Amino acid sequence: MIKNRQVLAVITKGNLEDYVKATNSYPLLTAEEELELAEKLYYQSDIAAAKLLILSHLRFVVNIARNYSGYGLPQADLIQEGNIGLMKAVRRFNPKVGVRLVSFAVHWIKAEIHEYVLRNWRIVKVATTKAQRRLFFNLRKIKQRLGWFNQDEVEMVAKELGVTSKDVREMESRMAAQDITFDPMLYDEGQDGLLMAPILYIQDKFSNFADSIEEKNWDDHASDKLSIALETLDERSKNIIRARWLDNNKSTLQDLANKYCVSAERVRQLEKNAMKKIRIAIESHSM
Repeated sequence: MIKNRQVLAVITKGNLEDYVKATNSYPLLTAEEELELAEKLYYQSDIAAAKLLILSHLRFVVNIARNYSGYGLPQADLIQEGNIGLMKAVRRFNPKVGVRLVSFAVHWIKAEIHEYVLRNWRIVKVATTKAQRRLFFNLRKIKQRLGWFNQDEVEMVAKELGVTSKDVREMESRMAAQDITFDPMLYDEGQDGLLMAPILYIQDKFSNFADSIEEKNWDDHASDKLSIALETLDERSKNIIRARWLDNNKSTLQDLANKYCVSAERVRQLEKNAMKKIRIAIESHSM
């Protein structure tokens, strides 16, 4: 059975950092909990189950959206589009397929973000600064009159607009660029058959997104617990543990014995006692 979980309200006001913190507040579901919720939604149309499935996966959307930050589009908008993909995935998820929801949803999340990027990327790339926007709109008017420029016309336009010839050539090239569709099937009337679309070869079918996210969450959680546990040690014990286990260039027992003017056996005893205290501190923090 699903344990009682505190459902937090998603932050709709405030900055993006607050929203990200809120998404990380929702606990991850175990495989058994996820299956139970998915079956309730699939067979009984349980809206409460759908809500829990969505909330527990919001952090995955944030992680995916961060991979698209290089397009110059607002991160909040990318996340919002990814959330739409997540909701579509939850609605279509069949618990009988035998996979985790995140593995199924990642493609829906990316599809919505891809569509948003393609709708907005070109105008962002064509003109990102005030000067480029001014050049873009002025150049459009001139090109309607002159068409594709030769070198003399480039220099004439550059002089008229008060920019360099290089700026004119670069903007002309950007304006001539064409977007590529991400539709899964393209038909070329000039050839017999279908063409390969980008969405079919940019997908990494061998990656396991769920495992990588869960591994990162576990590493972060373990690192936090270790840091807290280290603070329970005295300074010498703390330094011994760091020197023996955490530093890149690890020290030997004899190195530390020379440093603290004690025997190597004494350092070994201090290390053993420190490890015991760390284990107790981590176990108590996990409760």
